[in-house]
Amino acid sequence: MAKQASAAKTKAVAKTKAATKSSTKPPAPVKDPADAAVTKLVKGIHASLDDAKAEDIVSIDLRGKTSIADVMIIATGRSTTHVGAIADRILKDCKAQGLVPRIEGIPQCDWVLVDAGDVIVHLFRPDVREFYNLEKMWGGPRPGEGLESSRAH
Repeated sequence: MAKQASAAKTKAVAKTKAATKSSTKPPAPVKDPADAAVTKLVKGIHASLDDAKAEDIVSIDLRGKTSIADVMIIATGRSTTHVGAIADRILKDCKAQGLVPRIEGIPQCDWVLVDAGDVIVHLFRPDVREFYNLEKMWGGPRPGEGLESSRAH
């Protein structure tokens, strides 16, 4: 009987140590649901841009720079028709995710802005993109340039 009591006491001590160990661990970081939604939206937009054959796609993290959005995506279409088709593709994919983005610039399609809330997409014809150079303004690398060459300027 003493052996049973000793074994029970040993088990109780082991359980207490295990409980103490697990309670001293820091809690697992809770992933912000808003970040997960933004990540899903960005991935969906990138897939749409790839499918629509957009060129020179650049994503710029805006967190800490402005409150207008978390991510800015800039891409180029080969012509006004191509820019319009890319914008239509992004609009359909955003609606499939339950979003109704605002779109500006559709009649001319030189520069189309798609405002999907936490993600803003700028679609340009090549010469218009070069003229406005949003990458430089917001701190992203320019198309065709590596990080080293953008730091040198």
